[in-house]
Amino acid sequence: MENVLTKTSSSSADSDITRAPPNSLLPPKKEAGGWRSVKYILGNESFEKLASMGLIANLTVYLQTRFNMDGIQLVNVFNIWSGSTNVTPLLGAFLSDTYLGRFRTLICGSTASFLGMVVMSLIAGIPNLRPLRCTGGPNCQKPEFWQLGVLYLGLGLLAIGAGGVRPCNIAFGADQFDTRTEKGRAQLESFFNWWYFSFTVSLVIALTVVVYVQTNVSWVIGYGIPAACLFFSIVIFLIGKHTYIITKPQGSVFVDMAKVIVAACKKRAMSLESTPENSFYDPPWIESDQRVTKLAHTNMFKFFDKAALIADASELDDKGLPRNSWRLCSVQQVEQLKLVVGLVPVWITGIGCFITMDQMNTFGLMQAIQSNNKIHNFKIPPGWMGLSSMICLSTWIFIYEQIYLPYAKKRSKKNVRLTMRQRINTGIVMAILCMVVAGIVEKNRRETALKQGSLLSPQSILLLLPQFSLSGLNEGFAAVAVMEYYTNHLPESMRTLAGAIFFLSFSASSYLNTVIVNVVHHVTAKLGKTPWLGGRDLNKVKLDNFYYLIAGLALLNLLYFNLFSCRYLEKNADKRPGSRHEDKGLEMNENV
Repeated sequence: MENVLTKTSSSSADSDITRAPPNSLLPPKKEAGGWRSVKYILGNESFEKLASMGLIANLTVYLQTRFNMDGIQLVNVFNIWSGSTNVTPLLGAFLSDTYLGRFRTLICGSTASFLGMVVMSLIAGIPNLRPLRCTGGPNCQKPEFWQLGVLYLGLGLLAIGAGGVRPCNIAFGADQFDTRTEKGRAQLESFFNWWYFSFTVSLVIALTVVVYVQTNVSWVIGYGIPAACLFFSIVIFLIGKHTYIITKPQGSVFVDMAKVIVAACKKRAMSLESTPENSFYDPPWIESDQRVTKLAHTNMFKFFDKAALIADASELDDKGLPRNSWRLCSVQQVEQLKLVVGLVPVWITGIGCFITMDQMNTFGLMQAIQSNNKIHNFKIPPGWMGLSSMICLSTWIFIYEQIYLPYAKKRSKKNVRLTMRQRINTGIVMAILCMVVAGIVEKNRRETALKQGSLLSPQSILLLLPQFSLSGLNEGFAAVAVMEYYTNHLPESMRTLAGAIFFLSFSASSYLNTVIVNVVHHVTAKLGKTPWLGGRDLNKVKLDNFYYLIAGLALLNLLYFNLFSCRYLEKNADKRPGSRHEDKGLEMNENV
């Protein structure tokens, strides 16, 4: 750095030039990025998740007790909204990569979420914005269309906010580490677990208060607390701005992928056999950003190579650029699409894992509402059941990171982390056990309620803890592993897309679950004496049979993963962009 020159004036016409103090006397400027930046990002994430989960954890209870929704309508509203909050990240990823960048997208998303929580607080505080409370009779007042409109406005703003926050927070945190170094890669591996751990611990501590306040004190205060948390999340994130590594938007990969698909389809009749490598359009690489990785040509999904095939010299102009970018694409664009297509088999596996978690957010809480929640003189809020999932998740991550790994490394002096395949397999097994246990517990709950002739079962709400705990372990093993795979599989310039794809799998599971619920409801209502689903009273349906059906689907997912999709997981593990094994992995590509 050059010395800074400053000019000082005196009373005379002459002026003297004096040098600033030597650089050695100035305090060294701290480098941006690293754990110094991540602490602010994790703080923002913790408050944002506290706010969103403060809504999600008790939304089923709120819709049933304050909007008088029956089981099917409640599940449809919850799943469609949940699916929307996980599909909007695709739009957020597009805006982030093309125009706003990750930092600005996070700010916009957090602001929209804050406004959504304000609307939800107003609904809870103004009685005219919701139907009259049902006292338990059969003819409960249904919400008016305009009341549902206000509710959907609040939920819609929250979905828009999720679209800005969810695809960028993981990617923005990963931006703070230099994965070209061994140290950076090790830090990134720990970041994924600590990302989950930090917000989960804060949720366990805070949601005990939030859910209790919502259920037993006031819904207005209970929704006001998440709104305040979102405000603090924005403040904390802005405080750490000077420490962040903020990358500029590099352009949307969505448009590039669309161009590759269109170009490949236009040239579908062309043959790639005996095609020399120089027949592909692969311009010299200009490294405008050191975090943008040049992708080498691979033999996977060879159909898309046709998009980069130069069919005629007239496809290039005098400068060697494509005359029509929708007919001729670069090898870089083709390989980016191949990386995304390579995620699909594992992405489908993730959907199967997340369907189980959806059941606990809806039917699991409905079980809790109709269980005996009294422990001595204390009433346990049904929304607290989700805490057991978070406690198990955070406990597993803490034991794995702080106890198992340090001990195993001392013993073997090698990398002893569980493989992604091991963790995903374990998560799917937990999903199967979750549904089986839930079915057994629900059958006993219903039978004891019918025997007593009451809406509430004498069965203790604590008997629901095992199924919620297994759901948390499903997330702790499978969800963390899938998220890590997406982020490591794609280059750093596509990490926002990786976050969007991760949450898109949650969206797909919510929409698929909605279809399954409605199909099962209509089929069993026509064919059986007692439908499996439907109505406000679980005692009049056979929810346990539905749980066993989901367990069967999870078993099919386990077979699908081990017989098919795990091959893509292992094939891509050693050739991910930026990996030290990348070159070796590229040589081992097989034709697909």
